[in-house]
Amino acid sequence: MKILVVDDEKLLVKGLKFNLENEGYEVDACYNGETAVEMARSGEYNLIVLDLMLPKVNGLEACMRIREFSNVPIIMLTAKSEDTDKIIGFEYGADDYITKPFNSLELKARIRALIRRSSLSGTAEKSSRLTKGHITIDSERRSAEKEGETVELTVKEFDLIELLMRNAGKVYSRENLLNLVWGYEYQGDIRTVDVHIRRLREKLERNPAMPESIITKWGIGYYFKEEQHSDSADNI
Repeated sequence: MKILVVDDEKLLVKGLKFNLENEGYEVDACYNGETAVEMARSGEYNLIVLDLMLPKVNGLEACMRIREFSNVPIIMLTAKSEDTDKIIGFEYGADDYITKPFNSLELKARIRALIRRSSLSGTAEKSSRLTKGHITIDSERRSAEKEGETVELTVKEFDLIELLMRNAGKVYSRENLLNLVWGYEYQGDIRTVDVHIRRLREKLERNPAMPESIITKWGIGYYFKEEQHSDSADNI
């Protein structure tokens, strides 16, 4: 997952970049609205954190320009707290709003919620239905199929397999999966991830004992295999 942070306070940007990278995100940064719009055109970002008060092009104008070509989730940062400012921000296309000074845990929770919502709702850039190998998922119906046969998944099982399939090839640590699927506030055991991976394999793999799609990266975590061929390095 890749995030663009835009703020002219370089110390704040440095702190945000550090905190978000520790959560497993890739983070780019810039310091004015004009550059933000140009960087957003690449379409590489899963979310943008955008300050309201920026040089060259302010945050509202940058947000409006980005909305002309992208539905990427945008969180506005501002030193103002008046409701009218928030309403204007939403009208210009912002998805969420957080007032400075803010708690970094709250910001990260909002980022996860927006990315998860964007992933599950299906955007203009991606189809609701996704097939990889013998597994198919449908985000709108929140359904899954194995070789054309419907498979019943729990809410978290579906959230987990969708995240992995839509980011095939990307390795996620157990901590990242716990944060992205269950949320930062979740207080359960990290082994919850392992249990859900095992259940997904039992329901979706042709041979759960020799998974060909939901793969363990030893010492790191899990990923969904993009190429359907044998792999001697990674296994169950």
